[in-house]
Amino acid sequence: MEQNGNKNYILAKNNLLETKRLFLRPVTLEDAEDMYEYSRDSQTTHFVFGRHQTLEDTKIAIADYFMAEPLGKFAIELKEQQKMIGTIDLRVEMEIGVAELGYIINKKYWGFGYIPEACHRLLTLGFTDLDLVRIKAAHDKRNANSGRVMEKIGMTVDSIIPEARRNLGQLKGQVFTEVTRSITKTQWEKLKQ
Repeated sequence: MEQNGNKNYILAKNNLLETKRLFLRPVTLEDAEDMYEYSRDSQTTHFVFGRHQTLEDTKIAIADYFMAEPLGKFAIELKEQQKMIGTIDLRVEMEIGVAELGYIINKKYWGFGYIPEACHRLLTLGFTDLDLVRIKAAHDKRNANSGRVMEKIGMTVDSIIPEARRNLGQLKGQVFTEVTRSITKTQWEKLKQ
C-alpha cells in the first residue's frame, strides 16, 4: 500500500481502471443519456433508487452523487461500443479497513458477466492498493440477481436481517429483509490461487 494508506490519494491515482472488456472511469454529465436509458427503467432501478422521470433528474443525480464526491465511484463503459452501461462504487472506511461495494447495470446488459468483471477489478483495488481486510455488499433478499453477482465474486452471507430498513427504489418506503455478504482479503487471496 502506498502513501501511508491515504485513501483519497490511492483512489484518485486509480480513477481510471481497465478490465478485458471494460473501462471503469469517473462519471460525467456526458453520461447522462446512457444513464437515463436505465435510470428511467423500473425493472433496472427496482431495488436501488427511484426511477428517473426526466433526463434532468439524471443530470442532477450525476452532479449530486458522482461528481460531488467522485473518488471510488466509476462509470462502467464497454470498451468496444464506448457506451456507459452502469456504475459501480467502492465506499471505503480506511480507518477500519473495510469497504462496501455497490453497483447497477442497464438490464440490456444483464447476463453477460460485466458486473462480476467490474467487481473483480474493484476487489483487486481494495485488497491490493488499499490493503483492506474485508469488502462487503448488501441486497434486498428479493433481489436474487444481485445476490448471484456477490456469490460469483466469492462473497459469502454474513447476515440476513429481517425488517432491516426501508427500500429507496421502486418499493420506496417498504421495509425489506437485507442480506449482507462479504469477502475477506484472506479468502480473496485463496480464490486467486
